[in-house]
Amino acid sequence: MIADMIRNLRMYIMQRLFFILLVIFSVDSLNKADAASLIMVEQQFCEYCEAWDADIGVIYNKTPEGKKAPLRRIDIHEPLPDDLSFLTGLVFSPTFILVNEGKEVGRILGYAGEAFFWGLLQKLLEKLPADKDTSALETKNIYLARSQSNKRIIGEELVYD
Repeated sequence: MIADMIRNLRMYIMQRLFFILLVIFSVDSLNKADAASLIMVEQQFCEYCEAWDADIGVIYNKTPEGKKAPLRRIDIHEPLPDDLSFLTGLVFSPTFILVNEGKEVGRILGYAGEAFFWGLLQKLLEKLPADKDTSALETKNIYLARSQSNKRIIGEELVYD
């Protein structure tokens, strides 16, 4: 009798624990699906991907843009994750796709340099709904582009380090 009660208690605890974990992971996946993210489609030995990594990749997550749309990388030759199965036409690398609430907002094909990337990304971010809008951020004044010769472009002012 006591053994049956202990076994039933264990089963009850295991079921509740499983239910709690299921709820936690479901809420976490819903938050990821609802959040804006920047998907970088890349491939190995892509020199433009490497240039983006050197110019922007090291600072992206620290920028206001990176906080609004965290970077997520996928390989162009691998199958798409289930939550990105709606993406089509992935032919070029790098391709940057802004995704929000499980839908594509827009994309940037290729990488033509820092100034172009930040400007095009800002245009995409402006398409996000008002609560995720970055126009209130002072992004015009904090665009920080670094070139091979250690020049910084802040807004329209060119500064040499």
